[in-house]
Amino acid sequence: MAIIFIIIIFLCIIFCIQLIYRKLLHGKKQYHPIAGTVIHQLINFRRLHDYMTDLAGKYKTYRLIAGPFRSEVYTSDPANVEYMLKTNFLNYAKGWHNYSILKDLLGEGIFTVDGEKWREQRKVSSYEFSTRVLRDFSSVVFKNNVVKLANIVSEAAVRNETMDIQDLFMKATLDSIFRVAFGVDLDTMCGSNEEGAKFSHAFDDASALTLWRYVDMAWKIKRALNLGSEAELRRNVRVVDEFVYKLISSKIEKMNMMTSDDDDPSIQLKKDDILSRFLEVTETNPKYLRDIILNFIIAGKDTTATTMAWFIYMICKHPRVQEKVANEIESATNSNDARDITEFASMLSEDALEKMHYLHAALTETLRLYPAVPVDAKVCMSDDTMPDGFAVKKGDMVAYQAYAMGRMEFIWGDDAHDYRPERWLDENACFRQESPFKFTAFQAGPRICLGKEFAYRQMKIFAAVLLRFFTFKLGDERQTVKYRTMINLHIDGGLSVRAFHRTPTNQSI
Repeated sequence: MAIIFIIIIFLCIIFCIQLIYRKLLHGKKQYHPIAGTVIHQLINFRRLHDYMTDLAGKYKTYRLIAGPFRSEVYTSDPANVEYMLKTNFLNYAKGWHNYSILKDLLGEGIFTVDGEKWREQRKVSSYEFSTRVLRDFSSVVFKNNVVKLANIVSEAAVRNETMDIQDLFMKATLDSIFRVAFGVDLDTMCGSNEEGAKFSHAFDDASALTLWRYVDMAWKIKRALNLGSEAELRRNVRVVDEFVYKLISSKIEKMNMMTSDDDDPSIQLKKDDILSRFLEVTETNPKYLRDIILNFIIAGKDTTATTMAWFIYMICKHPRVQEKVANEIESATNSNDARDITEFASMLSEDALEKMHYLHAALTETLRLYPAVPVDAKVCMSDDTMPDGFAVKKGDMVAYQAYAMGRMEFIWGDDAHDYRPERWLDENACFRQESPFKFTAFQAGPRICLGKEFAYRQMKIFAAVLLRFFTFKLGDERQTVKYRTMINLHIDGGLSVRAFHRTPTNQSI
């Protein structure tokens, strides 16, 4: 009872100070309505995004009180989003608040820094993601890993066993991003690399504990004293660092030995991964490389894996969509002659993937409702007025809510809560883009996600192979699927499904 009383007193003091501060210093300026405090976020942490969606349904933009002189502003208004991410881009940066929370895990990578450090990494990364070398190399990696995944699914189907498809996607995408980023085969799907599995668990837990800092007002004290969640975060980051630094050291050694025979095909293959290419064009400081690579991993592992898990969930809930996607895959690939999974994957061309408009729409509709990054925060660098006429002040955290925006009827219409891929197709059944300030799953403006096409390619390759050979059903139709509140939108506890072989007469597994 004493703790509850202290919290109530604390909230009252904050509200009073805020009201006095606004009146004395800002005169007639209008501020977005107060919808609560960070204490309410803490209380609702397990359903945080739904809690904030409820608030967004009442106010397109609102404030939460974060301290005596600081607010957090959350918006689902596309006009405000465009203003933040494009029109007045320089005034809405990651800022010290976000940097201090994220830096222990992500260091000075592209997701945590501003200014020259961000521009430098953006420039080099933009070049690398636009090269055909990376596209072709990554496609081969994706195909190899989805074949491994499909064989595991096939074995479960034969035994009529349920499987945690999210866990399998996590392993598959981790294997993919490590092969593309480091040139290293983790093979976590087959369980041959215990170090890789240990790294994966530590990275996931570190991500969740990092997000906890946004609602834990005592995290800096706990960090200084190495207590509780901060002690756990430090242990997990130590595991992550040991693994990554070992890989970087090994790669630098190999690169230093590669001083001749540049035409050797085996050596050229080693230069296809991102780390090798960074080592060719930039510095070799292990900390710098560690930060860059971990930012790539958080961008390329969890985002794709969680989206694929939600996609499987949605098509299990909507079998009509599942069959329509499967029919499109067969039509686009003309795959009647494919004898097995490996052959089909090898035949899967860029042209065939480009023809899969309905699959693209179904994946995009999944991202609308279950964006991989549900909330993205910036910091206001100087006092400003948003397009809706309300003021924000220097130091305020300003965030757009991708999860809430996907559920707003004023953006998507009366069926905003419905899973309907057709909303993304034009009258010719071709995929139709929406404004990135309305569909914010990949950010927008100068910080728009560099890996957008990379992510779609991997998801379409995985979906094409799996749905060409299998039908999926939920392991338990009564299962209540919830998310785990962390940086990315994981399905809490995984997703249990059953797979059944599709049985064209000329297909063998």
